Amino acid sequence: MSIPSPWAPPSSLALSSSFTNSVVLFPARFVTVAFRSARRFPRSRNSKLLLQGLVVAKANEVLQVSTPTTNADAGAGGDKELYDVVIVGAGISGLCTAEALSSKHSLGNNLLVTEARDRVGGNITTVVKDGYLWEEGPNSFQPNDSMLTAAVDSGLKDELVLGDPDAPRFVYWDGKLRPVPAGPGDLPFFDLLSIFGKLRAGFGALGFKAPPPDREESVEEFVRRNLGDEVFERLIEPFCSGVYAGDPAKLSMKAAFGKVWKLEHNSGSIVKGAINVIQERKKNPPPPRDPRLPKPKGQTVGSFRNGLITLPKAIAAKLGDKVKLNWKLESVEKVGDGEYRLNYETPEGRKAVTTKSIVLTVPSYVAKDILAPLSKSTADALAKFYYPPVAAVTISYPKSAIKEDRLVNGQLKGFGQLHPRSQGIQTLGTIYSSSLFPGRAPEERVLLLNYIGGATFTQITDMKQEDIVNIVDKDARKMLVKKDAPAPDVHAVRVWPRAIPQFTVGHLDTLEVAKRGLKEAELDGIFLGGNYVAGVALGRCVEFAYESAKEVAEYVKQSSYL
Repeated sequence: MSIPSPWAPPSSLALSSSFTNSVVLFPARFVTVAFRSARRFPRSRNSKLLLQGLVVAKANEVLQVSTPTTNADAGAGGDKELYDVVIVGAGISGLCTAEALSSKHSLGNNLLVTEARDRVGGNITTVVKDGYLWEEGPNSFQPNDSMLTAAVDSGLKDELVLGDPDAPRFVYWDGKLRPVPAGPGDLPFFDLLSIFGKLRAGFGALGFKAPPPDREESVEEFVRRNLGDEVFERLIEPFCSGVYAGDPAKLSMKAAFGKVWKLEHNSGSIVKGAINVIQERKKNPPPPRDPRLPKPKGQTVGSFRNGLITLPKAIAAKLGDKVKLNWKLESVEKVGDGEYRLNYETPEGRKAVTTKSIVLTVPSYVAKDILAPLSKSTADALAKFYYPPVAAVTISYPKSAIKEDRLVNGQLKGFGQLHPRSQGIQTLGTIYSSSLFPGRAPEERVLLLNYIGGATFTQITDMKQEDIVNIVDKDARKMLVKKDAPAPDVHAVRVWPRAIPQFTVGHLDTLEVAKRGLKEAELDGIFLGGNYVAGVALGRCVEFAYESAKEVAEYVKQSSYL
């Protein structure tokens, strides 16, 4: 899952491919401002057969389309179908991989998507009830081009909704909700950092700081060294808690915020690195942008008119019977020459399908069990990834319950707020759902999505729902809601026992061990996907799905000649 939000930095996070997309763009603005500132042919028995094989192979290369073949498979209790690709998991990662293989690589006629649950979308959970629309998993996404491409190719361009890029984001510090700077012009005036804190961040970003150590740094170590204590404690720490539900003393800067890490690593300082990136882009501009895609204004987040579930449903409808629900994968076997057999328990009984390649977009703890019989080293590596629990608490108050100083022309404005652990607030962050997108609540009500739990508050799974709501309500009355306001209407309390994969120090090395285990076991046709590979933000999961689809398509094409 992931906490996709109005707080994640450009192309970074999500409560996972499923849940992390609610807390996405927060310190993004400040951080951006600070960073800117500162195999073989088979042997044929005669040449005629070889020639025929080459002709067929060439035709497939051009068309990149083939039809599943069937033959009797006594062991499976049914027909054996040969696919180019089987994607395990119909969350956003799996479906967007299938969409990309279909629309960009012409493999749509010869793939299969299987899902153990009775619905698509993974942890994306949109609920419509009593005039409200809320999300219990990811809340939003960053509208990067991959996400917009998936929406447009699925016929959803007119269903897109984007938040106001000028809406403020807040951090609760020293008894007050303080806005995060929206641009360079705000830097001298915002009061979240002291004058000393601003100067320390500026000089550090320019390169006046200690050199990096000869080891992998945590997020806390990197930020304190480069930008100072205030930036870490008042911006980055609440950001890590709100987006990753994680502990920044354990999160890896290289793994969790790789683009920023590279700025210093490649150029010696954040500012110099940013300048070099800009210069490189001028020398080697990216290809022209797809003219079909909308152009979001500023840093914002997106959703769909009827919620995030709109996208997975649309992709699944487009794929039709290539998506199989309630198919529980029991085992994977390597059979034949570079082929794999997947054995499923389905509503129609046991079934087996055979494929040239497999894309596993399930969580690492599920992939671990699937791959254990094939590669112990891969399974052992996947077992090391940690997913802390998070609760998504959706409540609403009458507008009259909101503190007067939080209203602008009678309306609660903004994306939401984050809460540093040092400020005595247990709620990680709060998203102003009814302010972010239209049609989320009745006109006289304010709908709030709150996240609580994470790596530093794991006891959330042992608490009663009413106790969780009481904590969230108590926190809200300190910051946003009047103390004498009526009790909130409770719409949902969704506890995710394993929510967001933690990109802790050593994460990338562990992931490499898992991939190397597949190669050592000669399992080249198996690909790992999902948010523990891509990143926790919903938008990043979609980006990675398109990248992965290209790699899978190239493998399938090569395997045609093997």
